[in-house]
Amino acid sequence: MIKVNYQKKDNQIKNIKINGHANYGSLGKDIVCASVSSIVITTINGILKIDNESIKYHENDSLVIENLKFDEITNKLLNNMLNLLEELESDYPKNIKIREEEQ
Repeated sequence: MIKVNYQKKDNQIKNIKINGHANYGSLGKDIVCASVSSIVITTINGILKIDNESIKYHENDSLVIENLKFDEITNKLLNNMLNLLEELESDYPKNIKIREEEQ
């Protein structure tokens, strides 16, 4: 299962952590993993194209996105990303789970 955990500060996305595998299909043919990757990479690239100092991200066992500036555009793009992932979760509840963590 892909797990997406995020935290908010003052109603803005503070950070997002994504880890796990969807296990929906075979390796290279998993449409849930492909969808998550596409949504997340497109969002990261879009934010960095607008302002490459708005976020920081790193990937080890999980992908972590940290919001550095808390500006309106970055927050809208991160919220849009979460909304798209939530739509995916509603279609594939056994393969992706999203939850807000307390600070």
